[in-house]
Amino acid sequence: MTLKEAYSYAVTFLERNGVDESDFKALCVVCSILNIKNSEYDLHRNDFVPNKKLADMLWKLKDGQPLQYVLGKWDFYESLFYIGEGVLIPRPETEELVEKAIDYIKTLGKCTVYDLCAGSGCIGLSIAKKCKNAFVYLIEKSEDALPYLKKNAKGIENVKIIQGDICKSDSFFELENADIIISNPPYIKSDDIACLQCEVLKEPLMALDGGKDGLDFYRIINDNWNKKLNKNGKLFLEIGDEQGKDILHILSNFNNINVFKDLYGNDRMVVADKK
Repeated sequence: MTLKEAYSYAVTFLERNGVDESDFKALCVVCSILNIKNSEYDLHRNDFVPNKKLADMLWKLKDGQPLQYVLGKWDFYESLFYIGEGVLIPRPETEELVEKAIDYIKTLGKCTVYDLCAGSGCIGLSIAKKCKNAFVYLIEKSEDALPYLKKNAKGIENVKIIQGDICKSDSFFELENADIIISNPPYIKSDDIACLQCEVLKEPLMALDGGKDGLDFYRIINDNWNKKLNKNGKLFLEIGDEQGKDILHILSNFNNINVFKDLYGNDRMVVADKK
């Protein structure tokens, strides 16, 4: 069938099966099959779309798979990142954190950046692409996430991937100290995990669960990773929308702690200086 026919069929199929945002998801699916941008749909509406591939992708959406996993890639901060089961899906709120970090890094000379809990690498790799003065260490524990991280990092010279658990900071003592630490760690309360949307529950628990109060990883970063920051080092964090006040008390090894809101008006980003 043509792209136009495939889109119409996909919308109807998704609507009948109760999939939300059916128009948008149908457009993303049919355009991804032809490897074109959504904005190029009109130019290719008469191109042929393989029926089997379309059916496979639609059935995955019907079964509750996140759109990003079905597509196998997602746009983040002007780049396309490969993602799939086992890695956290990049979100637009995180782009705001990356923007703040890049603006700061561009004021520096040569510098070293740690991206803790790197996942797909969307944060650290975006920084590395925009800031050639920065060398970025991408630290990730998950065996499932590493293949995506490595694939996304291919061809980027000013990065190094390290598989490791940030909860065991002593194992990183040989690493040069950093000028910037940035992280989007797990920050959802353990008891709140079961209440998340079905699609979010398809994402790895390791990347979501921040412990009883959702703040475990911030304590680890404050208590252990502050030692790996150079004098005048800076910390950039993504936080949950109700964690702004708590983070002010947790970051006892930092000062000039600023909490910033995202585009939706929620507390989302923290920038702080090492004491």
